[in-house]
Amino acid sequence: MTDTDLRAAALESKAWPYEEARKLLARYPNGKPGDAPILFETGYGPSGLPHIGTFNEVLRTTMVRNAFHALSDRPTRLIAFSDDMDGLRKVPDNVPNGDMLREHLGKPLTRIPDPFGTHDSFAAHNNARLRSFLDQYGFDYEFASSTDYYTSGRFDDALRLVLKHFDAIQAVMLPTLRAERAATYSPVLPISPTTGVVLQVPVEVIDADAGTIAFTDEDGARVEQSALGGLSKLQWKVDWAMRWVALGVDYEMAGKDLIDSVTQSGKIARVLGARPPEGFNYEMFLDEQGQKISKSKGNGLSIEQWLTYGPEESLAFFAYREPKKAKQLHMGVIPRAVDEYWQFRGNYAGQELKQRLGNPVHHIHDGTVPDEALPVTFGLLLNLVGVMGEATKEQVWGYLANYVPDADPAKYPALDRLIGHALAYARDFVAPTLQRRAPEGVEVAALERLDRELAALPEDASAEDIQNIVYEIGKTEGFAELRDWFRALYETLLGSSQGPRMGSFIKLYGIANSRALIADALGRVGSA
Repeated sequence: MTDTDLRAAALESKAWPYEEARKLLARYPNGKPGDAPILFETGYGPSGLPHIGTFNEVLRTTMVRNAFHALSDRPTRLIAFSDDMDGLRKVPDNVPNGDMLREHLGKPLTRIPDPFGTHDSFAAHNNARLRSFLDQYGFDYEFASSTDYYTSGRFDDALRLVLKHFDAIQAVMLPTLRAERAATYSPVLPISPTTGVVLQVPVEVIDADAGTIAFTDEDGARVEQSALGGLSKLQWKVDWAMRWVALGVDYEMAGKDLIDSVTQSGKIARVLGARPPEGFNYEMFLDEQGQKISKSKGNGLSIEQWLTYGPEESLAFFAYREPKKAKQLHMGVIPRAVDEYWQFRGNYAGQELKQRLGNPVHHIHDGTVPDEALPVTFGLLLNLVGVMGEATKEQVWGYLANYVPDADPAKYPALDRLIGHALAYARDFVAPTLQRRAPEGVEVAALERLDRELAALPEDASAEDIQNIVYEIGKTEGFAELRDWFRALYETLLGSSQGPRMGSFIKLYGIANSRALIADALGRVGSA
């Protein structure tokens, strides 16, 4: 496949990263003025611990950026911007020392002590957590701090522009606000010189060119001070628009909950004389109860949690799929994401170019998809370690020798990593739920027959031979439906209502071990 072939196919591909990238080609048909890089931006509010939704935005934006590289040779940059000068409005539920944080409500996040005691501020702690994972994942990005940009003066020219268009910005925002809010709304939020709090008070522009404003401080005193150099910040929607203008942002996506913000910020960007960036609105991740994930509530999965129980690629796969569809995000989705990722990866090599460009793994690996195959599914691994109980990687590899030729961690490094994830997931989420019931009715005779037929097989019998026996027993031992037989096997042998292809499982676990499971199940017949 040549670069020319790839570019031609990408120009027609319906994969969403390519559709998004084509917006940028249309934005600058002749290239960005001055041959400046196309600028991608993502935003993060460090008022709470970063969660997968935060990572998701950087990942998806990177996929669009990579897709643009397939379409164009123009340079690009990605800025991960932290809104760390925001005032803390409420104490998150999932951090320590809440009483200490409560004493600093209203102050910029970079001026609030770190409740974890590891960094200079609460924002610094949360920024470090995010950057650590982005670096671990290998993202190519530039980190930017709102506090740094405001206090260094890098936003001063844009702030003067806001002050000059103060009334026009008010005309955009006031109609969108309730009467009570509109009465005190100001695009500019001064920092109190006495308390350090980000004030939500009316502001009078004294001199736009000099950047001078006036306002009433918390103690009732009238204050005239500069709005520049970090002595003020902007309201959220105005801040977003100002940033687009100041930095020259060309692309930024946002969650569906920010559609109104995108609209109003776009209007303000035009008031300031700039064109809003391209982008699209993705649907939100939901928790297990279908509620929106919140940093302050801590009801979503952390990045660290997912990576304990599944590899990085599975998280990227989950983020890639159907970005405009709301998806529940909880521990239970990890095994399926792992197996579906590997299913798409296994299909990739045999696909035509058009199909490859629509395959999630193409975008996860930026077109360079590793060729290692996975000889067993993650679901099968979970069933294996579930019946093994406490086990080590070495013990699991011992069982894999029944099923995988030349089973060796050096030959299958991805499988070796998956075993570690499977052991952790089974320990924390599978083992506590396993409850093997006693067989009943026709299930007893069916299990007895399965035991006899397995006993007659050689140890090197294939998974397919074993599956044929299982299937035949289910058809001829009086079950109303074949699925009732499979459910009985899962519930009596594995302790779960769902399970793997039994021929594969028995081959993997070993005939002798599987017969021991059957004997244990039959031993529960008639017991209290």
